[in-house]
Amino acid sequence: MNKTVQLNDNELIVQFQQGNTRAFDALIDRHQERIYNAILFMVKDSYLAEDLIQDIFIKIINNLKQNKYNDEGKFLPWALRIAHNFCVDHFRKVKRTPTIKTSDDQDLFEIIKHSDHPADYKMTRTQTHRNIQELVDLLPEEQREIIVLRHYANLSFKEIAQMTNCSINTALGRMRYGLINLRKMMNERGMSL
Repeated sequence: MNKTVQLNDNELIVQFQQGNTRAFDALIDRHQERIYNAILFMVKDSYLAEDLIQDIFIKIINNLKQNKYNDEGKFLPWALRIAHNFCVDHFRKVKRTPTIKTSDDQDLFEIIKHSDHPADYKMTRTQTHRNIQELVDLLPEEQREIIVLRHYANLSFKEIAQMTNCSINTALGRMRYGLINLRKMMNERGMSL
């Protein structure tokens, strides 16, 4: 039997930091499925989850090599938090537009995109989305995270509460305050939708 399999997470981390790459393999073998499932839960796309997990493992490796792991005995929650933050950052970077469905379950922005609107309308809509994204980036982290998870990742408030370790009411409250702050910033800048 492989000796690394018998070690606990902290021992594997120490061995990896001392140059034993098999120790990291054992650590990932132990937790890969739960990390992948958490990513899939957020992104709801198995291909995207497979792409992201590779980048997340690289981030975990780099953090371990730089001695940024400080949650002794809690590797999995630490790794899940990295995965969670990475997914939130991914949604923010791709600057997805929120999906708004019509009564017959079609994406409203897809309908608009394919209709015969003048080019200046499309440019204005694109600029409006960009402006809103910039304002979202200015929100306090807790509010920004809820808005990104709700509108960009399309998660339910129950899923958001589980992902952020808060109650559904707290998630709803953060969303409410985030939207209030967005409206306030829009008014201050003379923006309208």
